Amino acid sequence: MSVRKLEKFPLHLGLGATAIPQPEFTGRIEWYMGYGGRHGGDGAEGRLVSMHHFTENWDSWEMHPAGDEVVVCTSGQMTLFQEFPDGSTASVTIGAGEYVINPPGVWHTADIDREATALFITAGLGTEQRAR
Repeated sequence: MSVRKLEKFPLHLGLGATAIPQPEFTGRIEWYMGYGGRHGGDGAEGRLVSMHHFTENWDSWEMHPAGDEVVVCTSGQMTLFQEFPDGSTASVTIGAGEYVINPPGVWHTADIDREATALFITAGLGTEQRAR
């Protein structure tokens, strides 16, 4: 048995109720492409579980085409922004113990109120990023 920091080494939840530690997270699109290569066979049913601590607003938007993403704020406060395929937008502020769902195909980003930590459960296959 080994201990890993979720913030540094995300976890893949795959078919057959498997839990597979991932390489160190870089935050770069290449990491996500590698994730797809490692676990693409699980299709939309695979989930990436990660945790991140923020002290600044996000500098990019991201979108997950394969399924919902659950964002659970574990400390602090963050405002999440969503941009839907039809051009409409939404925003919501969440604090510790609260969550929001980013639907598939919806671009999203966040502003951070001082600092926040969040747990993400993501259908990570095919994740895309763009500059904010």
